[in-house]
Parts: sequence; structure tokens; C-alpha cells
Amino acid sequence: MTRGRDKGLADLEARIGHDFADPALLARALTHVSASPARRDSYERLEFLGDRVLGLAVAHMLYDAFPNESEGELSRRLAALVRKETCAEVAEIWGVGAAMRLGEGEAQTGGRGKRALLGDICEAIIGAAFLDGGAAAAEHIVRKAFSDRMAASGQDLRDAKTALQEWAQARGLATPRYRLVARSGPDHAPFFEVVVEVQGFAAAPGSGASKRVAEQAAAAAFLAREDAAIGKGDT
Repeated sequence: MTRGRDKGLADLEARIGHDFADPALLARALTHVSASPARRDSYERLEFLGDRVLGLAVAHMLYDAFPNESEGELSRRLAALVRKETCAEVAEIWGVGAAMRLGEGEAQTGGRGKRALLGDICEAIIGAAFLDGGAAAAEHIVRKAFSDRMAASGQDLRDAKTALQEWAQARGLATPRYRLVARSGPDHAPFFEVVVEVQGFAAAPGSGASKRVAEQAAAAAFLAREDAAIGKGDT
């Protein structure tokens, strides 16, 4: 960690997967207009940029991953992956809530847990990474954060646990089991690591700022891995 760098931001950088050369960009991406004396110093402009960067990075990822799909099929997957709900899930996994800079009123009305705001902050972080390290750095973050959701992106991504349970039941397997393997961070900003276990398959890991988010991430990782394995077997 660079001397003088805020430990909370350094921990967040590790979860995001990008070490900012200019930490002020990440700080701005986490700053709500209610905590900024000037609107231009809030996350909003970075969110505008990050929304476009995310779309391009996901389109590139899908183009590589699904060479036999039509433009329409790729478009449906793209829409599922870049929607605010999916971005909010990624922000929760990164644990951005505790690091967000909010005015007193926004904080008291639950701003750290607002789904729309979390989705905006996710996009702002991607935009900040683009400015900090270029397109390659931003795409690295997107691939790391969204690849687990990519295989299921033609479906409803809101409940990977339900999708995994249905996947297991369709194969006559027992209900998936989720096991907490680690908990870190202070009480006001915990971080959970879990694995999901399905009979006859290797466990898949997931992490997030709550057990629910970590379990959803683990389920999505399992489904993405097995979908990829099936695809390779078909070639």
C-alpha cells in the first residue's frame, strides 16, 4: 500500500482489481453530490463515462465468449449485464457502501444501500479506472467483475441461487449448500467469503459485503463455470 493512502480505499482497490495511480479519481467516484461542494467533484461525470466504457467492455467480452451467437442474442446478454441492478450487485460485492462519501441527509436516509446509487457508483469506478489506467485497465475490472454473470446473462440474473437450485434439481442432485469460509473487516463494513457445494462438483467461491451477496456471487460463479465446461465439451 502506498504511504499515506487511505486503508479503506486500498482494501477497496484490492477487491476491484485495480491499484489507482491517482487515488483521487477513486475518491471522486465514491463521492455523492450531497457530500461535494461542487457538483463536478461528485461521481456523476465519472458515471456518465463509465456507463459507456462498461458497455464497450462487456460487448467485447461477449463477442469473444460467444462466437456462434447472433447479434440479437448478444444484445440480450449485453442488456442484462449492463443494467443498473447488475451493476448494483457488483458494487455490493466490492463492498463500496462503507466507502461512499455521502452528505448527512443522504447517509441518514440509507444512501449506502440504495440500489440505484450503488449501480451509479459501480459505473463511476469503471470510468475512474479508464481515466487512471486506460481502456485495458477498465476492461480488466469489467472482466473480473462481470465474467461470473456472463454465462447466465441471457436469463434473469437477479437470483443466481434460485437458478443454481433449479440446475441441481434438474439433474437429480441435492440442494446446493453454502458454507461461510471467512469474514473480515470491521462490524460496520464486513466482507464475507463463501463457497457453494454441489454433489459431485468442485466448490465455487463467492464474496461480498453480506452473506446474501456472497452466496449469490458463488452461485453465479458455479453456473458460469459449468456452462463454460459444457461449451468446451461440445466443441
